[in-house]
Amino acid sequence: MAIFISVSGEAMNIENIRAFLEVTSTGSFQKAAENLHVTQSAMSARIKSLEDVLNRQLFNRKRNGATLTAGGHAFFKHAQSVVRTWELARQEIALSDEFSAMVGLGVQLNHWKSIAAPWLQWMKQNAPDFATQVQSDYSDKLMGMLRNGLINVAIVNEPQRNPDVVIEHFAEQPLVMVSSKPRDVEATSVPGYIYVDWGHEFRAAHSEAFPDSPSHRMTVGLAAVGLSHILEQGGSGYFLKREVEQYLDDGSLFLVSEAPELKHTTYLCYITETSESPAVQAVLEGLKHVRGDRHQ
Repeated sequence: MAIFISVSGEAMNIENIRAFLEVTSTGSFQKAAENLHVTQSAMSARIKSLEDVLNRQLFNRKRNGATLTAGGHAFFKHAQSVVRTWELARQEIALSDEFSAMVGLGVQLNHWKSIAAPWLQWMKQNAPDFATQVQSDYSDKLMGMLRNGLINVAIVNEPQRNPDVVIEHFAEQPLVMVSSKPRDVEATSVPGYIYVDWGHEFRAAHSEAFPDSPSHRMTVGLAAVGLSHILEQGGSGYFLKREVEQYLDDGSLFLVSEAPELKHTTYLCYITETSESPAVQAVLEGLKHVRGDRHQ
């Protein structure tokens, strides 16, 4: 693209395109600014600069948000391609000669131990010519990284539909309620109960299972934090069955009698146009191996 005039100008324009993609994703200049850690005025300036270069308005600016114009829609796919190409080039240029490419995996928070750790080990043993990196965050952040070329593949709880993104079912795992002391399930709030937010699917199922317990004294987004608190201070909560089996076996925790078993679904996401690349194929092969291990 002709907008890449110099090294400094190129970097500046890449950030302007990132700003465009973030506003497109969030539908809000303010939210996009928060996500990119800049002021709203800086975000507006980036979009205005991009519109000046393209000589086309990209957004319909409204009081309740921003929507793409026809020109914005036309630019969208090109913007994604430019950012992904830039990230790929930046990463590969920085690699040492012992690696053929950099591959990146994004993993939803709470799945480092069950997905990221065994995947890294598999890559080390089976694809040593690829340098690897793992990002761990919430679904919306990981989907943004995927669109912007910062990672090749993402494992998320709540995928965002996009015509350029392949979304596949990855795994479904049971969530069980455990307690530091033997007890039966109760319909209302129980002292010491920690509500681990496993995502929209879990929130809906939990509300249906416990309609008389609408509020929770303690809510956490990281399962590891909740589990550590229960093991040290006592209490109960829902956790991946696989992650608490060792504590059930040694008597540190107990299954809450009659508590319903809920489910936690994860999805595999990657960009359609990169799906046949050796890097993405290596990531996917490793993840299939990890998934097989998890269901043994």
